[in-house]
Amino acid sequence: MAEFEKVLKKADLPEGKGHCVKVAGKLIAIWHAKGQLFAIDDACTHADASLAEGWLTDDCTVACPWHGAEFDLKTGAAKSMPAVEPIKSYPVRVTGDDIEVQVE
Repeated sequence: MAEFEKVLKKADLPEGKGHCVKVAGKLIAIWHAKGQLFAIDDACTHADASLAEGWLTDDCTVACPWHGAEFDLKTGAAKSMPAVEPIKSYPVRVTGDDIEVQVE
C-alpha cells in the first residue's frame, strides 16, 4: 500500500481554493471546500484542463475552467457535460500543519 506524502502546508490552501501538486509522478488537485480537504486528478477528462484552476460550485463540486464540466470532489464522478468520464479521487489527511495525499 502506498504511503501518504506531504504535499503542502494547510495554511497555504485557503478555504474555497485549489492547488496543483505532483505526487508519485501524477498531477493532483488539492481542494479546500466546506471545511474539508479533497484530492483528485488534476486533468479534466474532457479536455485535460487543470481542475486546480477551476472554481467550486455550491455542493463540493469543482468546475473545469475551460468548458465548465463539473466533478464531485468526494467521488470524482462527472456531474455535467461535456465530461462523461470520472476522475480519480485520493485519500487526503492533515498531520500537524501538513496536508498529505496517498497515491497508489
